[in-house]
Order: sequence, then structure tokens, then C-alpha cells
Amino acid sequence: MSAHPHSATVRTMLPHEFTEVRDLAAAAFGDDPQISRLFDLLKASWAWDDDLSFVAEYAGELAGQVLYTHAFLDTDPQLVDVLVLSPLSVRADLGGRGVGTQLVTHTLQQLEARDEPLVFLEGHPGYYPRMGFERGGDLGFTAPSARIPDDAFMVYRLPGYRPWMRGRLVYPDPFWRADAVGLRGETPPQ
Repeated sequence: MSAHPHSATVRTMLPHEFTEVRDLAAAAFGDDPQISRLFDLLKASWAWDDDLSFVAEYAGELAGQVLYTHAFLDTDPQLVDVLVLSPLSVRADLGGRGVGTQLVTHTLQQLEARDEPLVFLEGHPGYYPRMGFERGGDLGFTAPSARIPDDAFMVYRLPGYRPWMRGRLVYPDPFWRADAVGLRGETPPQ
């Protein structure tokens, strides 16, 4: 089956699709049990918001997913509720066809109507900047772990962003419990 970005439909995940979406994400990461664990822990946490889990559908089947969850930015004046994009995944047979890009660009447009001012991620520095993500360190943000390469720690500014919003990103507990923060023994992305 071939997919083209203009023919995929991006929508909010339906509650009964959770297991299928979690399994799709784990498969996209080589059946990594860490991804399944991260999904389960996030779903059971304060960071989860049903309105922030999105899927791409192609020809009536799930083709990809992107999940945003709540986190905090620890600024001098106050804690700020922000979002973390993780994970983003596309079925292996549809990779390289723009489904992931469509998921991210479409959902970022939807997030512009929300109150959260920023979206953070750890990701490939050659992929996300074309969708508007910038290096977090260049804007005064500090990654939650020293194991996150500087180039991979990125942020997207939403309409609610204000220049005083600088500080350290604080991941919710599930990212730490699933050991889904930074690199362990891996080579940083180039």
C-alpha cells in the first residue's frame, strides 16, 4: 500500500484504539518494550490528556501516531505547563512518505488554540527544524538530562510563548520510569 501525505487523515485517537496505537508505536521502534511501557505509564499519569494523542489514518488503517503530554518548564517566576512531543511513529511500510511530517505539522496547528506556550522534544536535528522546531539551548531552555544532545533538544513556540519563559524542562515521572530520556550508550544523531 502506498500513502501520500495529502491522502492521510489526522485525527484524535479514539479511546478504544489505545492498545493498537501503543503497539504501532512500539513496532515502529523495533518492538521496543520501552515504548509500550512509556505509553502505559503516561496513560496512567497526570501528564496524559486524551485530546493530545493523534493518529494518521490511511485507507481505513492506522498509519502513524504522535503523542503530546504535559510537562513543566521551571522558570524563575513560576512553573509553566508545557507539552512534550514523544513519541512520533509511522508504520515501517509507510516510512519516508510524509506521514510523520503531516502528523506533526497538522497537530502543531491544532495546538496553537491551546494555552500551553511551548512544545519540547528530543529528536533528530535534521528532521524537526523544517517543521519550526528550534534548538532549545539557543532560546534559554535547559534539557532535563545531560544525556540529551544539545542538537536533539528542541522546542516549538506556540502563540502563548513569552520571552520570560526560560528555564529547565521537567519531564513527568513516566519518562524517567520508562528510561526514555536521552541516550544510553548510543551515538548522538548527526
